[in-house]
Amino acid sequence: MPEKTPQPERPGHPDTLLGWMQSIGDPMRLRILRLLERHELGVAELADVLQSPQSTISRHLKILLGDGWIRSRRSGTAHLSTLAMDEFDAARRKLWQLTREQMSEWQALRQDALRLQRLLSERSDAQQKFFSGAAGDWDRTRESLYGTAFASAAAIALMPAKYVVADLGCGTGQMLERLAPRVGRAIGVDNTPAMIRAARKRLEDFDHVEIREGELEALPLDDASVDAALMVLSLSYVAEPLVCLREMRRILRPGGRAVIVDVLRHDQEAFRREMGQTWPGFDTDDIASMARDAGLAGLHAEPLAPEAQARGPALFLATAVVL
Repeated sequence: MPEKTPQPERPGHPDTLLGWMQSIGDPMRLRILRLLERHELGVAELADVLQSPQSTISRHLKILLGDGWIRSRRSGTAHLSTLAMDEFDAARRKLWQLTREQMSEWQALRQDALRLQRLLSERSDAQQKFFSGAAGDWDRTRESLYGTAFASAAAIALMPAKYVVADLGCGTGQMLERLAPRVGRAIGVDNTPAMIRAARKRLEDFDHVEIREGELEALPLDDASVDAALMVLSLSYVAEPLVCLREMRRILRPGGRAVIVDVLRHDQEAFRREMGQTWPGFDTDDIASMARDAGLAGLHAEPLAPEAQARGPALFLATAVVL
């Protein structure tokens, strides 16, 4: 559960507004909030980006947490924090929006953004190394961790069968191989050359299947070009899940369906590191909130019962539509 001890608030009372202003009335705390608005970061990562001692960052985080600006959760031995925007009432949200507008020209924020991009690039490089090394044995690795039922569950959710389907983060093409006989056209997207080569080899007999190289945050697909988009065990590897869901929404036609299968939030930090994942899974509430922000409607998310032979964390299946 997120660790949060907000102070009592009295809506409309001057002390409430003054308390908010006092808690964010520090340039370093404002820079922290801007970073945490889009990313979940730990103390060490914030200290790296902000070029400040960890003890100083921890002190600022304690103030922001105590006044309800951020929420924090434990991940292994670390605490990860993010802006608690979805918990803000209307008044606090307006104050933050005004504050953010006044910060738009800060040079320090531009420097922070550059250092953050370097940190995220390092994460991405580590994941690329993991996937390049894992490509040859990826199918067996996935099945030993998660079983195979999740793939069938995702495929069933993609009916009817004449769809143009996009598999986002297609890996070696295992899911596309199952879908290919049942859809009119299929497009796989992945950013790891070793995975792409394996997928193209696997699917070379299907003329209506195409594998493209690209990032999930900037899909190489036109707006409203597919009937269904599938994201299986990919979201936990990206730096910005919300951006990926917005891209998913962009490529879907009106009435199109989005299907997401990924890891439920867990506390197995060693597993997360072993698998090269950015995120330790997601709560279904997290997915519902991001889906709404991305413009996806009618989201239904549910845990999938772990298979007997699967040794990894439990998974969830989420479906949504584009109105």
